[in-house]
Amino acid sequence: MMKSVKKAIVAALCAGTLVVGSVAGTMAYLTSEDKVENTFTVGNVAITLDETDVDNSTQDSERDRANTYKLMPGHTYIKDPIVHVDKDSEDCYLFVKVDNEITAIEGDTTVAVQMAAKDWVAVDGVDDIYVYSTGDTPTAVTADENKIVFENFTIAGTVDNDKLANYANKTIIVTAYAIQANGFEGKTASEIWNAANFK
Repeated sequence: MMKSVKKAIVAALCAGTLVVGSVAGTMAYLTSEDKVENTFTVGNVAITLDETDVDNSTQDSERDRANTYKLMPGHTYIKDPIVHVDKDSEDCYLFVKVDNEITAIEGDTTVAVQMAAKDWVAVDGVDDIYVYSTGDTPTAVTADENKIVFENFTIAGTVDNDKLANYANKTIIVTAYAIQANGFEGKTASEIWNAANFK
């Protein structure tokens, strides 16, 4: 009799275990799932530099990358380098380097005077480098903007033939540079220039 009671208890326990197992196996939980997918594109800073074609060296174009001039005392020459920020470019700070080998024979409206009037400011501690700035810190230039560096140069009327002969094959070379504006807000021109590590 004792054996049949034990068998009955064991059977009941087994049945109970089966019921609990089957209930646990059919339980449903409230769940949810979501995701964020990031697609990355790459930003770029892109500029070009050109000037009016005054010596007709570029066919079917008003803009050029180089011109040749015959210097004469008292004469003004068109030379209007313009930095173009491409339409797909990120906002950027613009710098220019001006290597002017004829400063000693320029007239009153010098290249440097014109640049100052166009908001190009000399960068502290860096020779011949200027930054575009309309305030105390460099000014970011947006996509599809153009910035004129200067418009012309003039040979002083007091320059004689002998002095002028010393300037044969001299040049004015303008080089433009751009660096992204993002991340440099409030920095000085020197800090930005040095961070860019331009050569």
